[in-house]
Amino acid sequence: MPMFYTSLLRTDRQVTTILYVLYAAVAAVLLFYGTAFAEDDSLVSVTDHEGRTVKVPAAPSRVISLAPSITEIVFALDQSHKLVGATRFSNYPDDATRLPRVGSYVQLDIEKIVALEPDLCIAIKDGNPVRTVRRLERLGIPVFAIHPMEIDAVLRSIRDIGELLGADPEASMLISTIQDRMAAVDAKIAEVSGRPSVFFQIGIAPIVSAGEGTFIDELIERAGGVNAAGKYPGYPRFTREEVLMMAPDVMILTSMDRQKVFDDVLRDWQQWDNLPAVREGRIHMVDSDLYDRPSPRLIDGLEELAALLHPDIFNTQSPDSP
Repeated sequence: MPMFYTSLLRTDRQVTTILYVLYAAVAAVLLFYGTAFAEDDSLVSVTDHEGRTVKVPAAPSRVISLAPSITEIVFALDQSHKLVGATRFSNYPDDATRLPRVGSYVQLDIEKIVALEPDLCIAIKDGNPVRTVRRLERLGIPVFAIHPMEIDAVLRSIRDIGELLGADPEASMLISTIQDRMAAVDAKIAEVSGRPSVFFQIGIAPIVSAGEGTFIDELIERAGGVNAAGKYPGYPRFTREEVLMMAPDVMILTSMDRQKVFDDVLRDWQQWDNLPAVREGRIHMVDSDLYDRPSPRLIDGLEELAALLHPDIFNTQSPDSP
């Protein structure tokens, strides 16, 4: 074959090869963007409690809860089948204890979270480290953050999580039930003629209480009491002498190791028989999870506390009363 034609043939082959490569590249680009557009169609933009716009799946099916209270909310909405992971102290209901663990809510395990392939993580602003949340987002995992700092914000969290998980009817029903129960407590508290002072002890050594801006402070006031530590913000510490000077009418103790700690602390306080709460036998042990978790069980805590502060109205005696 003449060299001229050989050169033309080689050129044609080169052109064909180049065109093939270009075609493949264009096809790959179209496939990529086509997939991206398809994925975008399955996402919706929502605003979380930090005011951030977050793109989340329209129908998430692999959800990780980043706090025990969030786990409780998801279970209460009957959406536990969507949970693929939870934090270490997610212990309610019992089925929650069988979920894969992703660390504690303040020390999350990124590798475990990624390995579970979630399509949505639900975080809590007051607890989950911001840097961890940002890292999850950089890895392509959407994170919706709630910020329940009072009872109304808890109800908002229930509503928004219900909307995220496609459980709007369940969320509405749960919120309505909680509001009805709160209204029943409010109606009875309206009958009280006096409000006892309450020291709510959540720490043993040092002595720690709950002050202004906490769930416990709101629950005490709503249950018909006066928070002895209410003029202090957050979770103040006290000496024994300072508590004695407060002279609370009622003392509430919380502990995960209920009976042993209750016996020890009760024995320690009972030597101060001039303390009104000791003199009247009004030191009670309660489950801390009902009071410091922004979950639907806050209403259980409110009802229990109201009964402890006003047993004559609620006709209930504490099983932990000394």
